[in-house]
Amino acid sequence: MTQSMSRVGKCIDNGSMEGFWGILKRERYYGKRFTSRETLVKMIEEYMEYYNNKRLQRHLGVVTPMEKYNNYLMAA
Repeated sequence: MTQSMSRVGKCIDNGSMEGFWGILKRERYYGKRFTSRETLVKMIEEYMEYYNNKRLQRHLGVVTPMEKYNNYLMAA
């Protein structure tokens, strides 16, 4: 894997992270008020745990990202 620093005007370089942040904001951020930075950071950390281990995703075959990853490792 090679790190890619996004070039100006090339959103495809960072598309998956842009998609993740969009989903996070839509599902957990918009319409809420956070009283401190710590509360916001905690929400993000909890959402990342949920997203990777509990949130089913159709484009992965209706499994979680972690299940898909583990299935990939078992097949390799």
